[in-house]
Amino acid sequence: MKLYDYILSPSCYKVRLMAALTGVKLDLRPVDFHPGAEHRGPELLALNPAGSIPILEDGDLILTESLAILVYLAAKAAPEWLGSGKAEEAARVQQWLSFSGRLTASLGAARLHEMLLRPGDIGALQAQGIAALRELEAGLVEQGLRGMRFLAADRPTIADIACFPYVALAPDGGVTLDAYPAIRLWSRALRALDKFIEMPGIHRLHELKPEPHIEPGEA
Repeated sequence: MKLYDYILSPSCYKVRLMAALTGVKLDLRPVDFHPGAEHRGPELLALNPAGSIPILEDGDLILTESLAILVYLAAKAAPEWLGSGKAEEAARVQQWLSFSGRLTASLGAARLHEMLLRPGDIGALQAQGIAALRELEAGLVEQGLRGMRFLAADRPTIADIACFPYVALAPDGGVTLDAYPAIRLWSRALRALDKFIEMPGIHRLHELKPEPHIEPGEA
């Protein structure tokens, strides 16, 4: 499989991470996204008229949406990442996959504004990102009450991989994660997975500062 890839793209990282976790070997084809805008050049527009990356080629198959690529990799190499197939779990997976688009549109857009000077109302984007983080925090707290550490099940699924990168990189867009302990613990659980790989701005577990331990009764 060939992945048209940009090392700083969270959407491309989702694919690289999913491939690493499921043992799929990818032939990485670097794309000069910035400043070269190669993704809008004739070669890549012929593969994806939308002018976006990632793009995955597997024989005659071309996939141009990161969520579709996650589904494809999981279905081929590790179907357990798609969920159990039970109605409630399947619905949770789909719900969080849809939710991940809000993270891209808010936290992702704020990051592009701050790092690449893309146009946008940074205040509004950050506010939308904070609202999404609060929803994610509440969902993870509810899962914790069910005895589950991940978004849709007691084990990671493609839903976690879809949401993780833009959340982990929220500080690049000026949005702190300090107020979200459940998100930080979820992030640590994902980083602790066997075969986890990093990207610039997303570190391995051992490189993170430990979470503060608060004794019962302490403020």
